[in-house]
Amino acid sequence: MLSFQKRLFVFLALTALALVTALYVPKETKIIAQQPTGSVPTVTGTPTGMIVRVNFDIETINVYSGPSSYLYPPVGVLLKGQEVPAFGISEDGNWIQVYYPGIPDSLAWVYGPYVTIIKTGRLPRVAAPDTPTPVSTPTIDPTLAAAFIDPVTPTRLPTFTPPPELVVPTFLPNLESANRVPVGLFIIILGFLGGFGTLISFLRGR
Repeated sequence: MLSFQKRLFVFLALTALALVTALYVPKETKIIAQQPTGSVPTVTGTPTGMIVRVNFDIETINVYSGPSSYLYPPVGVLLKGQEVPAFGISEDGNWIQVYYPGIPDSLAWVYGPYVTIIKTGRLPRVAAPDTPTPVSTPTIDPTLAAAFIDPVTPTRLPTFTPPPELVVPTFLPNLESANRVPVGLFIIILGFLGGFGTLISFLRGR
């Protein structure tokens, strides 16, 4: 068991160590690092040029691979109100070249009256691309086609026999009846006489 002097010494030593630790302030250490030289480039957006928007009175419009709906096939559609960048205009001024991803070169064509230019600018004239050629030209083998066509055997039509001549009967005028007095005239005379007699009888009765 430690004596009183030793315990006092240990206590004082620990107290002094605690004071030294609490009052100690570390010296700042300067770190030397390499500083960048030159200017840091700033990222800025590039203008997208003209913007066209699908008219709101049209649900969808077709997008073609060239400035014609007859010479070029459709490659997609644009929805009502959709906006796409425009790069050029056809030589006749009716079609607009737009950005359409997912196809070769991401370029397609839309019919001008179906869209509205919402970011003004001047579109350059763009030549139409080459018209696509069909992969193969379909041909029909005459021998194979003849196997599916029933041959038609010509048959002679029956000869036409004209009908017999139609005889129209003619009636001669009856000369005897022309000299007779019509029966109707007798009936009218008798009726008149009867009425006249009835009138006389009526007058005599009064």
